[in-house]
Amino acid sequence: MAMESSILKSPNLFSPSFGVPSIPDLFSSTSPISSLNLRSHNHRTSPLTSAGNFRISCSLADSSPLPPNSPRRRPDYIPSRISDPNYVRIFDTTLRDGEQSPGATLTSKEKLDIARQLAKLGVDIIEAGFPAASKDDFEAVKTIAETVGNTVDENGYVPVICGLSRCNKKDIETAWEAVKYAKRPRIHTFIATSDIHLKYKLKKSKEEVIEIARNMVRFARSLGCEDVEFSPEDAGRSEREYLYEILGEVIKAGATTLNIPDTVGITLPSEFGQLIADIKTNTPGIQNVIISTHCQNDLGLSTANTLSGAHSGARQVEVTINGIGERAGNASLEEVVMAIKCRGDHVLGGLFTGIDTRHIVMTSKMVEEYTGMQTQPHKAIVGANAFAHESGIHQDGMLKHKGTYEIMSPEEIGLQRSNEAGIVLGKLSGRHALRDRLNELGYVLDDGQLSNLFWRFKAVAEQKKRVTDADLIALVSDEVFQPEAVWKLLDMQITCGTLGLSTSTVKLADSDGKEHVACSVGTGPVDAAYKAVDLIVKEPATLLEYSMNAVTEGIDAIATTRVLIRGDNNYSSTNAVTGESVERTFSGTGAGMDIVVSSVKAYVGALNKMLGFKEHSSTLSKIPLETNNVPA
Repeated sequence: MAMESSILKSPNLFSPSFGVPSIPDLFSSTSPISSLNLRSHNHRTSPLTSAGNFRISCSLADSSPLPPNSPRRRPDYIPSRISDPNYVRIFDTTLRDGEQSPGATLTSKEKLDIARQLAKLGVDIIEAGFPAASKDDFEAVKTIAETVGNTVDENGYVPVICGLSRCNKKDIETAWEAVKYAKRPRIHTFIATSDIHLKYKLKKSKEEVIEIARNMVRFARSLGCEDVEFSPEDAGRSEREYLYEILGEVIKAGATTLNIPDTVGITLPSEFGQLIADIKTNTPGIQNVIISTHCQNDLGLSTANTLSGAHSGARQVEVTINGIGERAGNASLEEVVMAIKCRGDHVLGGLFTGIDTRHIVMTSKMVEEYTGMQTQPHKAIVGANAFAHESGIHQDGMLKHKGTYEIMSPEEIGLQRSNEAGIVLGKLSGRHALRDRLNELGYVLDDGQLSNLFWRFKAVAEQKKRVTDADLIALVSDEVFQPEAVWKLLDMQITCGTLGLSTSTVKLADSDGKEHVACSVGTGPVDAAYKAVDLIVKEPATLLEYSMNAVTEGIDAIATTRVLIRGDNNYSSTNAVTGESVERTFSGTGAGMDIVVSSVKAYVGALNKMLGFKEHSSTLSKIPLETNNVPA
C-alpha cells in the first residue's frame, strides 16, 4: 500500500493542519510508515524546512514484505515494468549458462533441486535451460516449470521460469512448450548483432538480422507468451546506432525485457555503464521495457560491469551461483547481491533486491557439489577464507570490533562464525546437536537426509576424537549432494604393495538391490578398483581428471576425491550460443577416511550421473516433441 500527496508552497510542511503527520509521528514505533521520500518537482532534494512544490511518498511496512533478511518490499511482478524504480530483478542462469561450464553436467534431479533452492533464495527469474538443446533439457525445464514455477509462497512470490531459444521458430516453440506450464513463463530469444558475428557466424546483413529478430519476437508473443526477453548477442562490440535500431524494432514487436550482453567480457565498467545509459537515452520505446545486463568474466570485471549497468539504469541483472559459466564464467549472484545490499543505499542510489541472503551459503554449496566446480578459497562472499583472519593485526582488530575488518557478517549469508554454545561434536553427540551445527554451517536438511548423514557421522566419530566443521561439510557432500543411485558401493577389499600387482574385489548393488562382485588387478589400488567397477557396470568411460584433498590436518583426516569422466559412447547436447554439438563430461565426488574408498565412491558417482543422463535421454527419445515439425 502506498500513500501520496502533493503540497504546494507550505512553510509549515508537516503541520497537522495540513493533514500530514509530524516527523516524530511518522517514524514512531507504532507508525506503519517504513520510509519517507521528499522530492521537488525538478527532482532535486531540498531541506525539509524550505518552501516549494513537493511530492511526499510514504511506503507502508506491512505490504507484501520481502523475506525477513530483505528489508524492503518486492514489487508485484509485471513483465515490462517495475513499480519501484529502485528494485533490481535477479535473473539466475546457473541452470543454463552455468551448466555450459566444462564438466558441469547436471542431471534432471539435480537441476530440480537447484531450482527449488533458487526459489528459497528468492531469485525473480530462473533460466531453467535451453529446451531445444536435447530432449533431456526440454524435460528438465518442463519439470521445473510444472513444480517450482507453480509453488507460490505465503507472500505471493513465485519465480518466473524462463527458457532460452535461438531466433528460429523451432527453438521458440520448443521453449514455449517447456515453460508454458509455469504461472509466470518467459521465452528468452537471442541473435548476434556485432559486425564480426554477422560476417563470420551468421553471414547475414544487418537488415536481415533485424527482420529475423522482429519476426521471432512477434512469433513468441503469438504463442501466448506475454513475457519475452530479447538479447542482441555480443552487444558490447556492436555498433551503437544499430543496437538502438534493432532494440526499437523488437520493442514494437512485443519484447518486454531487453538484455544487453557483454558476451566476450571485453568492456570496462565505465564503458558498459555508458552503453546502458546510451541505450536508455536513444532507443525508441525503451520506457516500456526492462533493461537487463549479462556480463561475462573474461577480464575479471563481470561483477563490476553488472553493478555499473544497474547504476546506469538496468533493472534486471543476469548472474550465476559461484559465477560459473562459459570460459571464465559470469557475474556471481552472491557478489552482485551483497554489493547491492552493502552499497545500494550509499553509492547506487537506493538499489535493492528481493534475495533472502541467508540462503546464499547453502545454494553455493549445492551448486559446487552438483557441478563438481570447486570454489576457490579466496572467492568473495562464499570462499572458505572469506571470513578468515590470520594476520595478527587483523585478529587484534576483530577481537576488539568485528567491523574493523569485515564489511558484512557471515550470518547475513547463512553462515555462523562459531559455535556459541561451545558444543564439540564427537561420538557421544546426538542428532539434535548434529542438526544444530549443520544449520549454523548453512545446511538445512530434511529428516531423511539427516538420518543418513547421522550414521556416517557416528562412524567417523568412532575413529576421530573430534569431528570438525570441514569433516561435516565433506560428509554432507558425500551423502546429500549425490546423483540418483544406479549403482551403489557396498564393500571392497584391496591388496597392494611392492611385491606385485595390486588386486581388488568390489561389490556393488544395482538399482534393484541385486549385488554384483568383480575382481581385477591394476598398476595401483585405485586403478585396480576402477577396473573392477568397470567389469560390473560395463559402460566404457575415460578418466579425464582425478584429484584428492585432505579436508583437515592429521593422519585421521577425511579424504575428498573428485573425478571427471567422459563416456566412450557419444553423450552430447547442443551449445546454446554456437549451436554446435558438445560432448558431455560427468563429475563425481566421494569422501571417506580410506582414500581408496573415497576414490571409488567418486568414480561410481560420476558413472551414476552418466548412466542417469543416458537412461533419461533414451526414455525421452521415444517421446516425440510436438515442435519437431515446426518450420524454422
